[in-house]
Amino acid sequence: MNLLIMGPPGAGKGSQAELIKKYYHLPHISTGDMFREAISKKTATGILAKSFIDKGNLVPDEVTIALVRGRLQEDDCKTGFLLDGFPRTIAQAEMLEEILKELQMKIDHVINLQVNDDILIKRISGRRICKECNAPYHQISKQPKVEGKCDLCGGDLYQRPDDNEEVVKNRIAVYNAQTQPLLNFYRTRNLLKNIDGTKSIEATFNEVQMILGGINDLN
Repeated sequence: MNLLIMGPPGAGKGSQAELIKKYYHLPHISTGDMFREAISKKTATGILAKSFIDKGNLVPDEVTIALVRGRLQEDDCKTGFLLDGFPRTIAQAEMLEEILKELQMKIDHVINLQVNDDILIKRISGRRICKECNAPYHQISKQPKVEGKCDLCGGDLYQRPDDNEEVVKNRIAVYNAQTQPLLNFYRTRNLLKNIDGTKSIEATFNEVQMILGGINDLN
């Protein structure tokens, strides 16, 4: 089963992707995670990507496509995958179709999480990450026991540069302008499945299971 998960920044794609990975045994391919790893290692790709990501803009297609193509050719993708954060434009979607055709693969479902802009801004701007172990926190929904400190390792918490409110607003604007048209792209291919992303993680995942099939049905 080959899946795409879509939705604006802060819609809960990461949480749902982790559950899909766990219960449906699919590798979670997050372009965001791949770019952050490249940035932390200060590779040429990472340095280039950082200049765009810090401003809330999209990384150029040729950089992203090369990253995704290589990942889809790895052994763990032969029996299925979950793409998160790609494609984000019609051009990328068309390139992905070409890549999958070459690899004799196809997309089975496109899961789209729907959340309004006001909720997205509150969700993202309140996020904090541990500098030591990368554990996630939130100023409203998941506060640490000691302010500014990680419950797990005691490391300092920080806000990612692309999570401040002004950058968040720009990220959402970029999404609405460039990524929303993808919904029609996949709707015309009868692949799009819309889900209310404002519900709890568990309730949202129940809707995902209705689309993909109950966990009890899995081998």
